[in-house]
Amino acid sequence: MAVRFSRSSSELSDSTLVCRAAATPDESAEHAKIRHAVFVEEQGLFELTDQDEFDRDPATYHVVGYLDGRPVGTVRLYPLPPSDESEALWKGDRLAVLPRYRHLMLGGPLVRHAVATAAAAGGSRMIAFVQLTNVTFFRRLGWTAVGEPFPYVGVPHQRMSIDLTR
Repeated sequence: MAVRFSRSSSELSDSTLVCRAAATPDESAEHAKIRHAVFVEEQGLFELTDQDEFDRDPATYHVVGYLDGRPVGTVRLYPLPPSDESEALWKGDRLAVLPRYRHLMLGGPLVRHAVATAAAAGGSRMIAFVQLTNVTFFRRLGWTAVGEPFPYVGVPHQRMSIDLTR
């Protein structure tokens, strides 16, 4: 599934963001490179790498957002083990847009792509741990805060959730 998002701006006219799961080793490398640039180099959330066991799980989708063919953003999503028979729970994480493209608001299409992908795969609910500075952004996309903020990798995060069956 690929999602296209078009926008015009003074900087980029009629630009198109295409979101799709990495399907080749080169696309997977682009995904990892963007995440490293944002979470290791820029934010310092991880010391050497942000890679973990979910990156090796074949059920994980590594989505790359391409703006006019250039890789500019990522999001990762994967199913979680069922906690009960009634809910097919998914998790979205590692949402990252390279700093020089953030003013174009490309995070929204990446999140919507992740939500649509999880729903199409049979998910009923998706969760994410969101840095507090991004809670309003997620609320505008239809997500709801769950519980109180908590520390994750040394930074306050808010658990958020969205119903995938709507």
